[in-house]
Amino acid sequence: MSKRIIPVIILIAGVLGFLYLKITRPEPAQVTAVERGWRVQVQWVEPKAHTPVLPLYGEIVAPEQVSVVAAMAGRIAERPVTEGQRVEAGTLLVALDSRDVEPLLAQASAQVADLEAQIRSEQVRYRNDQASLKSEQAILANARRQMERARALVERKLASRENLEAATDSAARAELTVSVRQRAVDEHPARLQSLKARLAQAQATLVSTQRDAERARVVAPFDGVVTDVQVAVGDQISRNQKLLSIYDVNGLELRARVPDRYRAELLAALAEGGELLAYSDQPEIRFRLERFSGTSDPAGTEAILSLTEGAGGLRPGALLPVSLERPVRRKTVAIPFGALYGADSVYLMTDEGRMKRVEIERIGEAVSENGERRLLISGEQLTPGAQLITTHLPNAVTGLKVELAGAAGEAVQ
Repeated sequence: MSKRIIPVIILIAGVLGFLYLKITRPEPAQVTAVERGWRVQVQWVEPKAHTPVLPLYGEIVAPEQVSVVAAMAGRIAERPVTEGQRVEAGTLLVALDSRDVEPLLAQASAQVADLEAQIRSEQVRYRNDQASLKSEQAILANARRQMERARALVERKLASRENLEAATDSAARAELTVSVRQRAVDEHPARLQSLKARLAQAQATLVSTQRDAERARVVAPFDGVVTDVQVAVGDQISRNQKLLSIYDVNGLELRARVPDRYRAELLAALAEGGELLAYSDQPEIRFRLERFSGTSDPAGTEAILSLTEGAGGLRPGALLPVSLERPVRRKTVAIPFGALYGADSVYLMTDEGRMKRVEIERIGEAVSENGERRLLISGEQLTPGAQLITTHLPNAVTGLKVELAGAAGEAVQ
């Protein structure tokens, strides 16, 4: 009997122990759900005037580049410059041998002198013809009178037929002489005009030869850099053969393609007399927007920018990235690029510590005082004192709770 009671007692003791432990257990702490706050950095918004910049990539060109060609055939006597040499205005670039130039000048001068002498001779001949014509006309009148007397004597049978014929022949010869002389006098204006025309042609040839002779010695028309040298001392060259080139170091330009959406704004600024500058990564190199080219294409319109300073290291054909200053825009804010969401939105931090999505207008890029590129925006809700969230959150949404990662940063201007 006792062996059967022992298991029951043990079972009852276990149940009573379980109940005692359940009754005397400690109460669990209450767990409440707490909303997570994402740590972000913000900056104060202070809209003000900014100068947006437009990144461009252009090519350096030399519109004032001069190609030197030979004005006449000859042999190169001097070429004291070399490829890439920088020269001052008036420096000798290349010269032909004077022995090839002087004979051409002498020949052209001789032709002018010969025609001037022919004109003087023609004037003398004309005066002589006029004097001779008067004498020959008197002889003709005398011969005609003799012929009439001979005819009268023959009719009265006082002279022979041979005397009349001789008088008639003499009158005919005198008339022919007068006719030839008269023709010479009448042709004088035509002969003189022809000689003067030939003289003018010879004088033009002389002037042209003198001009070519002066161009046989070529000097630099401006301060520039010599390039494309194609001849050496002793080379025999032909007329109009290219010798070398020189470009003005102070006349370099930058040609860059500008998207059409910016063209109207830039043209309006130029029409108002505004000065739009562009600068490269090298601070000493600066350009000024002068005008746009006359044609366009789907890629945009070519802007022409003149070099204002820093031409030392530039060469035509070089590709150069620059930032073109656009007209000043007021009530704008420069923000880090990471603060932008999508194409036209940023987030502000509300007084309750939550994110609020606002739409903005992208103006362009701006460069801070330390050279950092920032995004330039504007918007009605970007009021002074607003806190703009600069930390980019992939799960950003309006109403998301955020908290400052540290002290608020500098003002966004």
